[in-house]
Amino acid sequence: CPRCMQCDTKFDFITRKHHCRRCGKCFCDKCCSKKVPLPRMCFVDPVRQCAECALVSQKETEFYDKQLKVLMNGATFFVTLGTSDKSELMVCRLSNNQRYLVLDGDSHYEIEIIQISTVQILTEGFTPGGGNSRAIGMILQYKVPGSEEVTQMKFTAGEDFSCNKKLSASWLAAMHKVSK
Repeated sequence: CPRCMQCDTKFDFITRKHHCRRCGKCFCDKCCSKKVPLPRMCFVDPVRQCAECALVSQKETEFYDKQLKVLMNGATFFVTLGTSDKSELMVCRLSNNQRYLVLDGDSHYEIEIIQISTVQILTEGFTPGGGNSRAIGMILQYKVPGSEEVTQMKFTAGEDFSCNKKLSASWLAAMHKVSK
């Protein structure tokens, strides 16, 4: 490539071309100066990336370093299936292979992540002026394997002291980031 794919600067003896290690496109030094780790492509040390790829890599690293650990550790919720009035206290976590949402209580559910169609986080404390809101629950819709039926589950953070509300709120915040 004779020119930078971002700013269209011509490459010559002084203006060298550099490849973004994530997308592989050619850039000048100014447009490809960010150095960010890229572990999913086996680059443990920071490598040269364009600005757009560097942002994606940083968000990806944050997900793997923060949200994934929170989701795999799990949290306790009152879970209501469908339109039922009866809820059950369950521990909800992401499976070790990251393919299932596992719910354990008196009942046991494993929901395949790929079958989840909607994640809606329930909040309280929202003010029209943009004040802070706090995650208190989640509504999850998913397809039951082998049918076209969509099932809904409602997760609510426990009100008693045996349930760690802070842990539940962190888990819900991580789930919200993942669903985006």
